[in-house]
Amino acid sequence: MSPFSLAGKTALVTGANTGIGQAIALAMGRAGANVVCAGRQSCAETVGQIAGARELILDLADPMAARDVFADDPIDILVNNAGIIRRNDAVDFTESDWDDVLDVNLKAVFFTCQAFGRAILDRGGTGSIVNIASLLSLQGGIRVPSYTASKHGVAGITKLLANEWAAKGINVNAIAPGYIATNNTADLIRDEARNKAILERIPAGRWGEPDDIGETAVFLASPAAKYIHGAILNVDGGWLAR
Repeated sequence: MSPFSLAGKTALVTGANTGIGQAIALAMGRAGANVVCAGRQSCAETVGQIAGARELILDLADPMAARDVFADDPIDILVNNAGIIRRNDAVDFTESDWDDVLDVNLKAVFFTCQAFGRAILDRGGTGSIVNIASLLSLQGGIRVPSYTASKHGVAGITKLLANEWAAKGINVNAIAPGYIATNNTADLIRDEARNKAILERIPAGRWGEPDDIGETAVFLASPAAKYIHGAILNVDGGWLAR
């Protein structure tokens, strides 16, 4: 069997209804995994494109929403993709916008990882976690203070969990996507000046596609990555190398 195959594995992908999450779910399915598409809204469109996939309604605005998901449902791969963003100048940023983003992007990620890890350890199995971080896990950005803080936190807990679980059969890694063409970035793409500035900074000379993240997630979840622990893998067309 190919070391990149996920045949016989079950993968749960959060935020799988659109964009990067949808691409990850589809890539997992192509690699042979049984896919659980989780989202606060229906993932029916994604499920319909993957043989044998199923849907799970999971609203991670409640950071403990996944606490019981893994106890009776043996999941081998967890992809924490769901996230939100709020924009405002730092001097005007509200407590509500801070808390909402940290709850979904960081607190829910940790406690979903905790529930998954506990289930794997209890059954004496092995598993893989792929967290979706960001270039703003490594840079500051502007006007997104809670998003930047949350994504720095995702990088940190990825490393912490790798330290605790690497010797126990659980791989924990993260992907830091660059500028990816999705619905969330459509306004940037339409802004000719901003789009031009972004493309000039990317050595690859193009925006990333959701599949670029999907296939990377498959790699990190596969046996081919069995000795990769605590990595934050930039998939950014060379943005951070510039």
